[in-house]
Amino acid sequence: MARNLAILGSTGSIGTSTLDVVRRARDRFRVISLATGARGDLLLDQIREFAPRLVAVADRAAAEELRRRVGPGSGCEVAGGAEGIVAAATAGEADTVVAAISGSAGLVPVVEALRCGKQIALANKEVLVAAGELVASLARSRGVALLPVDSEHSAIFQCLKGEPRAALAKIILTASGGPFRGRPAAQLETVSPEEALRHPRWDMGAKITIDSATLMNKGLEVIEARWLFDIGYDSIEVVVHPESVVHSLVELCDGSVLAQLGMPDMRLPILCALTHPERLAVRLAPALDLAAVGRLTFEKPDTGAFPCLTLAVEAGRSGRTYPAVLSAANEVAVTRFLHGTLSYGGIARLVRAVLEAHAPADATCLATILECDRWAREAARLWEERC
Repeated sequence: MARNLAILGSTGSIGTSTLDVVRRARDRFRVISLATGARGDLLLDQIREFAPRLVAVADRAAAEELRRRVGPGSGCEVAGGAEGIVAAATAGEADTVVAAISGSAGLVPVVEALRCGKQIALANKEVLVAAGELVASLARSRGVALLPVDSEHSAIFQCLKGEPRAALAKIILTASGGPFRGRPAAQLETVSPEEALRHPRWDMGAKITIDSATLMNKGLEVIEARWLFDIGYDSIEVVVHPESVVHSLVELCDGSVLAQLGMPDMRLPILCALTHPERLAVRLAPALDLAAVGRLTFEKPDTGAFPCLTLAVEAGRSGRTYPAVLSAANEVAVTRFLHGTLSYGGIARLVRAVLEAHAPADATCLATILECDRWAREAARLWEERC
């Protein structure tokens, strides 16, 4: 039976990879709705190829232009604005939502999709960072799955298949180390966005690539793992693994350690999420040749050179609305860095300053989380102006 998909962020890196998975197994998937920011030409190509019934564009002017280009007889409705994105996420026929809108913009659509009983294939880690308690509780109450798309969390998910919850003792998240692995902190202060965007292993969107360069991405993944697998922070470890072949590991209660290996290709965890609990015989990446890889190495992260990892884990441990504020402040900092108005070293300083200024609240109410997100963005803007 075909799975009916709503793909949020269809023109981004995860979205286009998801559609490539669909392209390779058309009898297993139907695209019901697509949502994106404003990339009209690519979205128009996707409409023509996959024939969704509903398409949403966050930018209202871009939505109007797309509506004109699609035409009235296409059978595809075009919606605009934030409410249009929610409409795509909650489209009636869709049973699975691929949540790949970057940043906190993906939070409300995921919450509304869960309220409608949709299964979530989660690529947006900020959703669980900002609202992990709320989102996990909603998924449990609606009896729907949160299926990880991140390669690391997909690896953990696969290692734990068939294991009772009580068997899990520790999660070991691997990190490539990013483009600046091995560099001392003194050499990192003034690296350029162009340097930071040269990830050694993965082809990803700009925001997540910068997060990988600062190791903020791994800190966000620690918080995400806490909620996905209901495990305490003391039982989550991060190791740097520059080959990016071992995607993560789990240690079980008897001391056994299970790992998931594969060549770096985001289509593999996407396929795993979309076909769960089955395995589909579709080869999307070259087979892993361990002899050709030659060696697999591991090392501890340098938290002195990469303070964002520690900032994220500390925010997760503190709980309440600290993780939401961390995520929002980091989004602002990364945007400023990419625009050239904030240094690489300034990313961690900005995030730390906003966290220190925050008066936390309980993070069980969506309105409170969104207000803290708004506050953090304004606080980040004011901090940058002062500095």
